Amino acid sequence: MTISASFLSGCALAALTAFPAPALAGDYDPVTADVLQGWTLPDGRRMAAIRLTLEPGWKTYWRAPGDAGIPPQFDWSRTRNIEGVDISWPTPTVYSENGMRSLGYSGQVVLPLHVTPKRQGEPMRLRTTMSLGVCADVCLPHELHIDAMLDVADPSPTPAIVAALADMPYAASEAGVVRAACHIAPSERGMSIEAHVTLPYTGGTEVAVIEPGTPGIWVSEARTARQGDTVVAISEMIHPDGGAFGIDRSDVRITILGGAYAVDVQGCTAAG
Repeated sequence: MTISASFLSGCALAALTAFPAPALAGDYDPVTADVLQGWTLPDGRRMAAIRLTLEPGWKTYWRAPGDAGIPPQFDWSRTRNIEGVDISWPTPTVYSENGMRSLGYSGQVVLPLHVTPKRQGEPMRLRTTMSLGVCADVCLPHELHIDAMLDVADPSPTPAIVAALADMPYAASEAGVVRAACHIAPSERGMSIEAHVTLPYTGGTEVAVIEPGTPGIWVSEARTARQGDTVVAISEMIHPDGGAFGIDRSDVRITILGGAYAVDVQGCTAAG
């Protein structure tokens, strides 16, 4: 297998995250963040959100950004009275520029958070550093420092958070997925994965994204095609050090992004 230019470009962009972003003229900030307080769920968790607002012409990236993107990362180590934070990602837009595909958001995006407290009924401090990539004419790594007390819960759901949750991909059961199978085999530099997902047509040009569930593994842009009632997606997986690695099919995540709706498939069986 030949490593593509898009892979090298993606690696170069990812490497930028280790260095400070260059200063923008006049302290111009292409993205800002605020916290939506949200409401308390019946199980005691808090439904809150981070809202990102991007300046016109700028975009940022989804959790699996594609070859040309920078994956967002969060440091939750300085939170208080928070046991865990689970992020729900709204369906991203598919961008195609200079022969490379990326997945992300422009304008404004709300990232819903399921926040689990250590001690029920006490205020929580949501303090995090979010590392993300932002792109316009140039692409830059960027940091947002977020610090908010979650202590003013409205008992009624927040409309902006409800809308973001409604914009998430459908679960496999909701979308009528009949079968999801993966064939994994050794390749020249790592492993190849071929996923077959049987589901109703999702509209327009369907794009599949494969996430291996193993941290640190690079995955190529999936070659996606529909064959009758099945979407077939093929990607290459490479360890950054060129070493061996394992893939658990139950951890593989396949997202089908269609023109009408998206579907989130978690786990696949062995191809038979």
